Amino acid sequence: MSKKSNLLLLHFIVFIFGFTGILGELITLPSELLVFYRCMIAFIALVMFGFTTKKLKRFPLKMTLTMMGVGVVTATHWSFFFAAIKVSTISVGVAIMASTALWVALFEPLVVGRRVDWRELVLGTLVMLGLGIIFSVEIEYKLGIILAVISAMLAAVFSVLNSRLIKKVDSVNISTYEMLSASAVLFLYTWINGDIHQEITQANLCYLILLGVVATAFAFVVSVEVMKELSPFTVGLSFNLEPIYTIVLALLIFGDQERMNRGFYIGTAILILAIFLDTFMRRHQRKKAQKNNSPAT
Repeated sequence: MSKKSNLLLLHFIVFIFGFTGILGELITLPSELLVFYRCMIAFIALVMFGFTTKKLKRFPLKMTLTMMGVGVVTATHWSFFFAAIKVSTISVGVAIMASTALWVALFEPLVVGRRVDWRELVLGTLVMLGLGIIFSVEIEYKLGIILAVISAMLAAVFSVLNSRLIKKVDSVNISTYEMLSASAVLFLYTWINGDIHQEITQANLCYLILLGVVATAFAFVVSVEVMKELSPFTVGLSFNLEPIYTIVLALLIFGDQERMNRGFYIGTAILILAIFLDTFMRRHQRKKAQKNNSPAT
């Protein structure tokens, strides 16, 4: 495929990821049960793909437990995200999720053992400003905002841990093991609280298949494939558009239900500006490092 075709495919995948929040609102199931079915369906799809491509492998116990542990974090992150949407709005949930970049900037130095960069402090300040504005003007959704912040923090932990795993294991195996443990933990949780026995309507089943197969397994595998052809900067910049896509989709589909105060959009704009700045600063940092490490001529 040409670079242009890969770029169009990447934006299509970002659009699909942006549709996740819409499906979460349409599915009338408790958030933990919703995520259980999402993970189980994604696991089945990934196993089928892994067997077809002969990519599935066995790993030492320590690595297996590590991947499955990250899967539990992923399940918890998704559960908080969908819970946030259900008690507030899609727009609130995805806007707060944009703060993930802040938590990554704070958690990553702790994991890799490096100092916090001043650029990350600037990013953090902007994100906190955006969050503060959203919280002040959308106080009626304070529970949703709190749940979304917790989800964003868990997403940061998941991202940092996966960034280390991907250096040792391919994405298909990581995703398969993570979806396996996420499904198992959520099955136990929903079985204990009785949600597992809840009847699934035909509409919910269709939305769950779309969420598990298209918006999870398919989108993840294809996004990894296009990353092989496109630069990390292009990919990162494109994924920054996800909250914009989701908010626009939510307004088009749900109308006044998703219409927020002007202050919400100002706060969201600051959050999105912060993640774009983060992308550009990281690119500049990489170029500077490459220049400093290049041999003298």
